Amino acid sequence: MLEAAERLLRTGKPEFSMRDLAAEAGVSFATPFNQFGSKAAIMQALSARRIDEMHDRLTAANLPDNAVTRVLATVDIAVDVMLREPVVNRSVMAVLGSQTGEPGIVARRSAALWTEALGPGEGLAKATRTQACAALPSLLAIAFRGALSFWTAGEIRDDALGHQARSAATAVLLGFCGVEVRKALLDCVGGGG
Repeated sequence: MLEAAERLLRTGKPEFSMRDLAAEAGVSFATPFNQFGSKAAIMQALSARRIDEMHDRLTAANLPDNAVTRVLATVDIAVDVMLREPVVNRSVMAVLGSQTGEPGIVARRSAALWTEALGPGEGLAKATRTQACAALPSLLAIAFRGALSFWTAGEIRDDALGHQARSAATAVLLGFCGVEVRKALLDCVGGGG
C-alpha cells in the first residue's frame, strides 16, 4: 500500500484519493481504509519509513564519540534521505504540516532519532550535559522540521537544505557546548539558501 502511495506521489498526484490508491495498489476500495483509516495515516506511515531509514543509516555509520559531530552527521543523513525523493517527501511534509484532526507521532519519532545522535552527550558542556540530553532531542526535531517546512514551501532550495538544516541544528547546539567547541560551531552558522 505504501509503495502504491509513493508511486502516486512520484507522478505528481499529491491529492490522490483513497480510491486512486486502491486502484494503484490493485486492492479493493476498502483496503486502504482498513489498513490505515485515512490518507493522513498513510502519510504518517511514509514519514515513519523515512525516519526509520535515517535511524538505520545513523546506526550503520562509523561516527566519532562526540555528540556535536554525530548530530551534524545525522543532519547530513536526514537531508540525504529527504532529497533522494524530493517530490514524494515534499508531498508527505505538506500533508503532515496541515491540520488533519489526527495528530501523529512524527515529533516523538524525530526526537528519538536526535536522542540516538546525541548519545550520552560527549563533547557537550559537562555542567549542562544532563539538561542538554533531555532538552536537545525535541529542540533538534523542531529545528530540522522548521528547515523541512521552508524547503517544502519552496523557500529553501534543494541545494541549500543541508546548509540551512546544519545551521539550525548548530544554533540549537550552541547553548550547550563548551567554549572550545563554540568557535567551530559559530563558523557553521550563516547565510546561504
